[in-house]
Amino acid sequence: MANKYCPICEEENGCMIGAGEQGNCWCNLEIFPNEIFELVPSESKRKHCICKKCLNKFSEEQKNEQK
Repeated sequence: MANKYCPICEEENGCMIGAGEQGNCWCNLEIFPNEIFELVPSESKRKHCICKKCLNKFSEEQKNEQK
């Protein structure tokens, strides 16, 4: 992954895809709800990885909305 910044918060995303062995990144073990991709600007879709902090924040907000 050429861009190491999250397209949502613009902080480092911590993605290790492409940095060595494939499948050796935290994101491979996570489930990304389809709705989170609506937060990603169109020019960044399928190009930049969302960070764990944004994924956790989004998931938490979804849980709170379901209550």
